[in-house]
Amino acid sequence: MCDTLCGFGPDGMVFAKNSDRPIGEVQVVVPFGRRASAGGTLRTQYLSIGDTGAHAALLSCPTWLWGAEHGVNEFGVAIGNERISTVHRAAEARPALIGMDLVRLGLERARSAEEAVRIMTDLLTTHGQGGIADAAHQEAYDSSFLIADPVEAFVLDTSGTDFAAAPYPRGTAISNRLSVGSDWTRASPDLDPGDDFGRFRDPAAPTDSADLRLSASRTFLGRERARAGGLTPAATAAHLRDHGKGPWGAPSVCMHLPGRSVTTASLIAVLPTDLAAGAPLRAFVALGSPCVSIYVPAFVRTAAGPPPFVPRELSNEAMWWATDALRQRVEKDPDAIGPIRQVLDPVEEELWFEAGQIAETPDRWPDVAGSWGGRALAALQSCAP
Repeated sequence: MCDTLCGFGPDGMVFAKNSDRPIGEVQVVVPFGRRASAGGTLRTQYLSIGDTGAHAALLSCPTWLWGAEHGVNEFGVAIGNERISTVHRAAEARPALIGMDLVRLGLERARSAEEAVRIMTDLLTTHGQGGIADAAHQEAYDSSFLIADPVEAFVLDTSGTDFAAAPYPRGTAISNRLSVGSDWTRASPDLDPGDDFGRFRDPAAPTDSADLRLSASRTFLGRERARAGGLTPAATAAHLRDHGKGPWGAPSVCMHLPGRSVTTASLIAVLPTDLAAGAPLRAFVALGSPCVSIYVPAFVRTAAGPPPFVPRELSNEAMWWATDALRQRVEKDPDAIGPIRQVLDPVEEELWFEAGQIAETPDRWPDVAGSWGGRALAALQSCAP
């Protein structure tokens, strides 16, 4: 279960994802530098493949996986994946590449969203798709992807080695279901022009929950497009925290499915159109469930810009566990979410204000941003039951 979206805002393309994973599965954010290892061998989760080197990227990774649920690279390419059910029997497939491998490989190798589509589909065709992707429940599955850069976005649906990709110039949203249909511009060889990729959907797998969450995200994007300036990180954060008519048990973008799945990480990235001119690439990272977390600002490494600044606490499990303790608290006592947000919201607002003040002065990043992770962690821990 996940929800991913993107759309244009006043400072460029806004990309966001809630990563829904098994309860108790730790997911942190790690800044990876460039890797000059072309010509060697690269070990993914289950396969060894040829290495082409890597661009710098900020990746959100479940700690037991090589790959990433979502991330953004130094060229402003952002990718997130969704678990989907298709006619491809993933549980019976030999170990190959899993969706999180493809997210990371796309970010390591692509300089644009369109190039990422080509790279990921070539890898899929060459190596296949298979292997356990949910260790808690020992489940394998296929993936759908939202791939964006500062000027355009694509949705890539897959079923084993079959695939179809469609452009979405204004941005879009995806959830845990196939969504490309017949509007694709790139597809695997056995699809003819006009073929509906929906034929690969598993008819036995219900999509009711995904349909509700997808409708909520599309409604949100439509509303924000109508506003002056378009999509903003603040509005996006509010949407990613939305519980619908919940708070718990009902399908909602901020997932709380007792005994099964919760939102374990969330990312908002602003991909500026003037990235090549040295504009800062800003990310807002929430570890754990965003409804009881703080979106901590970070400055991602860019090809043309200054050294990045990512608070080290975002790579530390302590912040994830602090947030998860609050998630457990509010699931037992929903009324507790109000007092918790009264503590967390002022801290988040302070961090975002400071990030806006220093975004264009990178020489100040280490001094001003150096306290962000510690302040966020302290606020989370102060709300502990």
